[in-house]
Amino acid sequence: MAVSDDLGYTAQGIATLMRRSSQYDLEQIKKTVDQYRPDCIVMGLPKNMNGTLGFQGEKVKQFAEELKSVLQQKIVFWDERLTTVSAHRAMLEADMSRKKRRERVDQIAAVLILQSYLDCQNQK
Repeated sequence: MAVSDDLGYTAQGIATLMRRSSQYDLEQIKKTVDQYRPDCIVMGLPKNMNGTLGFQGEKVKQFAEELKSVLQQKIVFWDERLTTVSAHRAMLEADMSRKKRRERVDQIAAVLILQSYLDCQNQK
């Protein structure tokens, strides 16, 4: 998970949610939303390389519906293609150990997704 600064310019990683069950996941996300009070939630949407939505993308949309019913929060979907690859590349360039890369890849990917969204919003 990641959050932006108050001005909406930069994204910072805050935690990695270790998925357990829908109920647990929703509770943890609600705690995070209550703590940071974001204007909206940006969810990475996994798409196929040709831009279509696959099985994982459908699962994300279904989870977002559950999340909306718990939070009553605006959810924005953001294309997450190649963010994990980019996260691995950035950590390799930073000479991060394999163990640390495994532990942090999802958090770095979340930062990249949010930063991409923020950059797009700030260009408008």
